[in-house]
Amino acid sequence: MQQQNTAPQQNMPSMSQHSGSDLPEKPSRMKDSKFGKLSSVFVLFGVTLLVAVMIIGLVFGGKSTKELSEAKVIDTNKYQAVFLNSQDGQVYFGKLALYNSDMYVLTDIYYVRVEQKVQPEGSATTSQQNISLAKLGNELHGPEDYMYIARDKVLFWENLKDDGQVVKAITEYKKNGSTDTTQSNSNSSNTSNTTDTTNP
Repeated sequence: MQQQNTAPQQNMPSMSQHSGSDLPEKPSRMKDSKFGKLSSVFVLFGVTLLVAVMIIGLVFGGKSTKELSEAKVIDTNKYQAVFLNSQDGQVYFGKLALYNSDMYVLTDIYYVRVEQKVQPEGSATTSQQNISLAKLGNELHGPEDYMYIARDKVLFWENLKDDGQVVKAITEYKKNGSTDTTQSNSNSSNTSNTTDTTNP
């Protein structure tokens, strides 16, 4: 009877050894799962941040620094003179703004109209040019008061002073509603085709 009681007692330590060896493995597995969750959260956050930076770059980085600096020097409180690099050297006056990277937009548009008076044959020694300020929109094709101009077609543009002749003429035109700013220039017949009449 005493020998049968001692046999189970010898097996007890072996069971405790096996149960003790299983306990340390559980905390390591928990640590691995927590680390995996944290790393996946950091990866997801990094990807989200990268996508957000790319979207901001596409939206706000579309304009180059050159365009932004040009937009700053366009005085929105003043009129601008826009000189085109066309053969006739056409100049338009109005409110200039950047439309996109390739285009300007001009509103409240005026231009100089030069009319040559026909003189009788006996008085061919002198000729007169009537220079007047015309408002865009009264032409035969009836354009709206918006003009989109390709940036590569603009030779240069200028902000105009409020006390300049062109701005005064625009103010007078808006006040009276007519082109009462006509000026007459008398030139010799040799210089009757001069084109230096568009300077403000």
